[in-house]
Amino acid sequence: MGGISIWQLLIIVAIIVLLFGTKKLRTLGTDLGESVKGFKKAMNEDAPKDAEFKSLNKDDSAAATSEKVKDKEQA
Repeated sequence: MGGISIWQLLIIVAIIVLLFGTKKLRTLGTDLGESVKGFKKAMNEDAPKDAEFKSLNKDDSAAATSEKVKDKEQA
């Protein structure tokens, strides 16, 4: 009783196709797909690579260690 049957879904799809037309729906789907691809590409480009991230952390920790050694030597 509370669910939507397959016939009701088909009627809704038919009304949407009649209102917008197949060409407009096709371009809408293409645009949506390109947007998702662009978003995924941007997320992958912004994420640091593991090797770069590890080397940056090693450089930072080495610099911090050398500063601590210099401070101890001066004290």
